[in-house]
Amino acid sequence: MFHSTRFKLIFSFLCVSFLAGGISLFIGARLLYDAVLMEATNQTRLALNAAEDVYQTHVRFIGLALNITTLGIGFRTSFIERNIPDLVDRLDRMAKNADLDFSGIALSDGRTLCRTGGNAAVDSRTDNPIVRYAMNKGASIAGTITVSRTFLETEAPERAGHIKFYSSQTSCPDAADAEPEESCMAIAAAIPIFEYRTTGRLLGVLYGGRVLNQSTEIVDSARKSAFFDEIQSETTMPAATIFFDTVRIATNMIDQKGNRAVGTRVSGEVKQQVIVRGKEWTQRREDLGDKYISAFMPISDVFGKRVGMLSVATLESNYGAVQRKLIFLFIVATGFGVLSAVGMGYFLARPIMAPVHRLIKASREVSEGNVSPDTGPLSKDREMALLQKTFKDMVESVKRTRMASQNQILQSEKQASVGRLAAGVAHEINNPLTGVLTYTHMLLRRTDINDDIRSDLQVIIESTERVRKIVKGLLDFSRQTKLDPEPTEINRLMDATIKLVENQALLKGVGIHFEAGDNLPMIVLDQNQIQSVFLNMILNALDAAKPSGEITISSRPALSANDIGHPGIEVAIADTGSGMPPEYLSQIFDPFFSTKDVGKGTGLGLSVSLGIVKEHGGTIRVQSEPGKGAAFFIWLPVERQVEQDESAGRGR
Repeated sequence: MFHSTRFKLIFSFLCVSFLAGGISLFIGARLLYDAVLMEATNQTRLALNAAEDVYQTHVRFIGLALNITTLGIGFRTSFIERNIPDLVDRLDRMAKNADLDFSGIALSDGRTLCRTGGNAAVDSRTDNPIVRYAMNKGASIAGTITVSRTFLETEAPERAGHIKFYSSQTSCPDAADAEPEESCMAIAAAIPIFEYRTTGRLLGVLYGGRVLNQSTEIVDSARKSAFFDEIQSETTMPAATIFFDTVRIATNMIDQKGNRAVGTRVSGEVKQQVIVRGKEWTQRREDLGDKYISAFMPISDVFGKRVGMLSVATLESNYGAVQRKLIFLFIVATGFGVLSAVGMGYFLARPIMAPVHRLIKASREVSEGNVSPDTGPLSKDREMALLQKTFKDMVESVKRTRMASQNQILQSEKQASVGRLAAGVAHEINNPLTGVLTYTHMLLRRTDINDDIRSDLQVIIESTERVRKIVKGLLDFSRQTKLDPEPTEINRLMDATIKLVENQALLKGVGIHFEAGDNLPMIVLDQNQIQSVFLNMILNALDAAKPSGEITISSRPALSANDIGHPGIEVAIADTGSGMPPEYLSQIFDPFFSTKDVGKGTGLGLSVSLGIVKEHGGTIRVQSEPGKGAAFFIWLPVERQVEQDESAGRGR
């Protein structure tokens, strides 16, 4: 046996396999270690960016809460009339809803009119940095501040009694030998209150903030946003920390006693790189008895002074465990592969392996797209012949199902693309829309504009709100949302929709005629979503119609063609455009299919509309011929409960 060719080949194969496997394991382990370490560093930096977004979101939320409060008519009336009890009540409710530790109103001369809880008297003064900034600049401000123990004991004595204050040269930048006052760090906002109806004179400032010392909300939210669950358990996820100077004032990093490591410090090197030089800094270091990969970025206050740091730290041992596991699996897989190869080489003979190799070659051809591979003649071995026949049957099955599978994959990719597009649209559009709404509402409060302009502003508000609903509808295409149904008159809803496009139709020279059906029953639906469907259909018809063309809209009672006997309302929207060829009719409701020129449509409108109508239990059908325009028929069911209520009302 030892002199047989088979043994020599197997022995030589084993030697080469073990030598190559050993070298590959050594090199692979090193490369794997470097790759894992680099990935850990990149993931930690990404987590730090996510933590910064969470931090800034909380800052913006406080500013938004205060800004909304100052816009209220009741608040301004109470402020002008010095109605202290009402102002205190409003401050308390605002502080509760926005989770503020302190809030108040300062007059333009620096006096405090009132504070949260009513614990301040008129004419009292405290050094409020963010109020001072807002008064000097005459503008709203939101960001990070440092406040003294005296300030917090005056503004929020209950909160001051439960937190730890720290001394920091950062908070006392005067003489080098000056004794820093004990301070804490907070996120706050201040909104100026102007007498804008007359001289625009500054009347006061509404301020409020949240103390960061020993707070858990921001760091815990930042930790959850890291999404490291795939490689780490919940107990070993990255730790987020907020530093005041070099002191941890808020963290979910655990010390050796199992408590949050509040009050511990980092090295002076970190302060030098991050606070002094203002750099984002990443390093591997030992902290609290464990090795971490930590990323830091500076936190600046509203005056531009770097007062602290934001950090995310990941246990290095987490990635070491991943590395060891992968190396172990690599060793096991390599050993199993060697043993399998030896067994196959020892027991399998060439007559058996030859058809196997042909099948392997045929499989590769199938994977490359050839569904008619050559498998050679049938083997004389019964089992191998059966395998060849089964393989041929499988290839035939692949031929039959290939097109269906490709269509399903394409549809799934389209759905995924819509989800990504929806997220991007919501992020990019909602923010500027909020600005449009805010300034339009502010214009409506002016008394020097005439009724025509006021009416136009109201149309702007309604149209902007409709755009926000359209963005919500785009999100609904990729994920189901709960409807907000209410009894609705279809004719009234259609009248309101037509008013939104009257000017656009007038400019193009297209007439819109609405033939409202008589005695239509009430129908339960989500008005905003169905109005979006109507508006999309009318705009499509307006795009298709030529100048001097017409769009005809009608409504009438109709029975469902699917649910026989179920009553409903059918709305028809027809245009005198160029129409569509028959091959388009089966594709127009597919996502991203559009008959418009490139850049003039996304191909999502009809898909979203169909989804909305289906959620209401309705259907959409289309009729069109080239040169004869197109007509869309929207059928919506009448809820039986509404019918019963109407019958009961007629009986009474």
